[in-house]
Amino acid sequence: MSAGRRRMWQTMAVGGIGLSLYAGWLTVDDVRDRASSERDIAAACDHLVSGAQVMDLQGGMVRAESSGYDTYRLDARHLPSACTIYKVSGSHRTNELFRLIVKSSDDSEPVNMVGDKGSPFSTFDGYDPKDDVTAVADREPEAWPLGDGTLGSYTNFRTTIRAECGPGSGKAAPRLLNVTAVARYPNVSAQDRRRVARIAHSAMRQLTRRIGCRAQLPSLPDQMTAVPSKLRPASSATGSCRWAGRLVKEQGQGRLPDRALAIPARAANPVEGCLLAASPSRVRAIAGGLDAEQRDFAEGGLTHSPWWLRTVSYFDAEAESVGYDEVGDDVILKPGTAGGKDGTWWASSICDGKPALHTISTDHIYDDILGHKTLNSLFRAYVDDITTRRGCTHITYPATKDFRDL
Repeated sequence: MSAGRRRMWQTMAVGGIGLSLYAGWLTVDDVRDRASSERDIAAACDHLVSGAQVMDLQGGMVRAESSGYDTYRLDARHLPSACTIYKVSGSHRTNELFRLIVKSSDDSEPVNMVGDKGSPFSTFDGYDPKDDVTAVADREPEAWPLGDGTLGSYTNFRTTIRAECGPGSGKAAPRLLNVTAVARYPNVSAQDRRRVARIAHSAMRQLTRRIGCRAQLPSLPDQMTAVPSKLRPASSATGSCRWAGRLVKEQGQGRLPDRALAIPARAANPVEGCLLAASPSRVRAIAGGLDAEQRDFAEGGLTHSPWWLRTVSYFDAEAESVGYDEVGDDVILKPGTAGGKDGTWWASSICDGKPALHTISTDHIYDDILGHKTLNSLFRAYVDDITTRRGCTHITYPATKDFRDL
């Protein structure tokens, strides 16, 4: 080999060693950053979650961080509480990645909130207004039961694990615990849906052990199929919304919603919901029969204020922690009572010897469009259906005057 070629190979070899060392230094740095991030995540979420599991979300990452504000850091001693984790990408940009929320029935705030404060529909697609705002419940779809529902529920981006603290529990243990893990980014994969469920399940195990809550915590089901968010015709609704289809067939469409999003009806499910909404064509058809003032509201039903209603029933421990917001204050609904206010109505019953609450919440415009007679009839049809299916007795309905105060 000539002297010139020998010098060239020596230069390339030295350069290769340098590149290898540089790559090795980067790898060590990344490992250190990830380990530091994992510790930060665990501390922010009060050591209820594995930082490694959180950082495996969204394809995995090297850096993540929590917020420095106490509001976004979880403290299991003072519930409700939550932690928020951010993904750190190039140029130290941060995007919300994950949330863990813990609630208990001993809190000042109810575990279950009803009312019209949060629409299940987003009205924009990026920066553009949607042509059909009630086609997909992309903001808050109906959660499907995990198994029979006693373990909890899930959507495509969140999982709630529930635990009822039974005999032998410590003094600090409440009647009911809810742990919710949420993936805070779009297009959550099937793998991440499963990861989020495992994180929530593991967090509940840690929490129940820590506070001395003796509870049965089944394993996660083998299958967690994608949860639908697209609404279907109400006339052919099944599962938790089957009653709505029957009502349309019996009374005619009229001003009733023509779209439904149901969940599987499970006899043991402690929380069962049904979402109903009016399509653009239904809004336009209804608008033709409205007076001038109400017709103005119909425009909003096509754009920024979709017409929807949601029925939810709560059983046993869940029924003891239900409420709605009234001008910034939480109002607790008491099992055994019935009534209505601020777009929410409720009825009570006894199911299998345990209390149940049956609720309906409507968009603040749509309840006026429906009118008190239709809304009363609709709610009774719902309550009659679910109490018959569940074998409930001692049913208490809201008074007719509760619907007249629209």
